[in-house]
Amino acid sequence: MVANSALVRAREERDYYSLCMKQPIGKKLFQLFCRSRPDLQNYMSFLDALDTFEEKSDIERREFGISIIQRFLMSQSGQCVPTGPRHEQSCSQSLELDPCGDVFRDCREELHQHLSGEPFVQYQESMFFDRFLQWKTLERKPISKQRFRQYRLLGKGGFGEVWACQVRATGMMYACKKLEKTHVKKRQGEAMALNEKQLLEGLDSRFVVSLAYAYETKHALCMVLTMMSGGDLRFHISNIGAPGLERDRVCFYAAEVCCGLIHLHQTSILYRDLKPENILLDDNGHIRISDLGLAVRLSEGSLVRGRVGTLGYMAPEVIGHEHYGMSADWWGLGCLIYEMTAGQPPFRARGDHPSASEMERKIQTQREEYSDKFSKEAKDLCTSPRHVYCSDVQDIEEFSSVKGVTLNQTDNSFYSKFNTGSVPITWQNEMIETGCFRELNIFGPAGTRSPDLDWSQNPGSPKRSLMDRIFHRHQTSDPATEDGKQKLLPSETYMKSGLLRTTL
Repeated sequence: MVANSALVRAREERDYYSLCMKQPIGKKLFQLFCRSRPDLQNYMSFLDALDTFEEKSDIERREFGISIIQRFLMSQSGQCVPTGPRHEQSCSQSLELDPCGDVFRDCREELHQHLSGEPFVQYQESMFFDRFLQWKTLERKPISKQRFRQYRLLGKGGFGEVWACQVRATGMMYACKKLEKTHVKKRQGEAMALNEKQLLEGLDSRFVVSLAYAYETKHALCMVLTMMSGGDLRFHISNIGAPGLERDRVCFYAAEVCCGLIHLHQTSILYRDLKPENILLDDNGHIRISDLGLAVRLSEGSLVRGRVGTLGYMAPEVIGHEHYGMSADWWGLGCLIYEMTAGQPPFRARGDHPSASEMERKIQTQREEYSDKFSKEAKDLCTSPRHVYCSDVQDIEEFSSVKGVTLNQTDNSFYSKFNTGSVPITWQNEMIETGCFRELNIFGPAGTRSPDLDWSQNPGSPKRSLMDRIFHRHQTSDPATEDGKQKLLPSETYMKSGLLRTTL
C-alpha cells in the first residue's frame, strides 16, 4: 500500500480546488488537517457556517447571515478570520439588499485563495495527504463484476438490460446498465455509448444521475448508476389518480429539472432528450435527469445541427434541420410542464396516434391549447419566448437478433476507453455515505501517524479484513448463486410501472 501510494503521490495533480474542494474525501481530509492547526480552525468554522447559511430557508437567511458577520467578520470577535474585517461592510449591505443572493462570495473566494497558498503546501507534507493518497490508490483498483451482487431485472432496451446491483462490501445499491457488445456493434452505437459514459463521469450534480463505475465483462459494457427507485415521471403523470399532477408537484419537479439543466449547461452539455420517461424519482421524491446518450458537449458560442430527439418533444428548429443551442432544452422543459399539468403532451391528445408528418406539422405551425388546469403563471411559462426550444431522437427499438456480428481485436481500443473503473467523486461519496471512510480513517494517538502511514515500513493494516472486503476482487461467487447473480425473479409490476427504473 505504501509503495502504491508513493506512485500515486508522483502522479496526482496538485490543484487545490480539485484535491481539497471537488473530491469529497480530499475535502474531508483537508478539513481535518486545518482543524489540527490552531491558526486555521476559525477558517473551517467559517466555511461550515457558510454551508449552513446556504441550506437556510429564505426567512432564516437574514438572521443567520448577521450571526456569521458578527462571529467571523468583526475584528473584535474571538473567531474573526484575518481576511474578514475588510468584507464586513459589503457583506452587511448585500445581506440587507438580497439575503437570498450569494452574500459572502467575495469573502469566501479570498479565504480559499489564502488556503490554496501556504496551508495547501503544508497539507501535502502531512499525514492527512498521505491518507488521501491511500484512498486514491484504492479508488483506482480495477473493477470487475465480482465487485457486485446482482439482483432483479429493472428494464430492457435496445442495447441491453438494467439490473439492480449492490456493492458487496459497502452494501450500496445501484442500477447496472449493461450494453451488450454485439448489440452495440451491430447498431454502430460505440460513439453513443462512449459519449454517455464520458459525459456522466465528468458530472457531479444532485439533479443528474451519477456514474459510479464503468467496467466490461466478456459480453457487455457496464455502467453502474444511481439507483432511482421512485419510478419515472411518465408513470406518475399517467398512472396515479387522474392524468396530470397537482400544481405544487409541477412546480417542484420543474424547479429540480431546471436545476439539472442549468448544471448540464454550465458544463457546456446540451441534453437534447427531455421527456417524462427520462426524469427519474428517488425514494424521497426528488428527481434526476437520466440517459445522456443523445447529449452533446458544445464549444463556447457554437451551435449544433441534427434531427435528434423524440418526436413530440423536439423543438421546431430541430425538426426543421436548423442550427440550435442550449435553448432547445428549454423548449423541452415547456413541453414537460405542459404534460405534467394537462396530463397529455402539448401536440397530441391522450389515445391519439398521429403520423410523424402530422406531428411535425402541428409542432411547426399549430399553437398549443390551454385548459382551465393551467394557471396564468403556468401558461405564461409555457408560452414565454424565453422557454421555447428542445431536442431528442427516435427511441431505439428492441433487437431480436444479432446474427453475423463478431467481436475482434479492433474492438479492444473502444472497450479500453470505456473500462475505466471507479468514478472518483461518486466512489468517494459511497465510501463516506456507507461509513467506510469513518471506520478506516484512523490515525495514531494524540494526532500522530498510524503505522500504515509510516513510509519507512509496510505493516499490515489494523483494518485489513474490511480493506480486503471493499477493495480486493472476490474470486468466488456466493454459494447459493451462479456467476454472483441472485436468484430473484423480475417483478412485472415494477417493470411495467417504471418503478426501480434506469433508462436504456
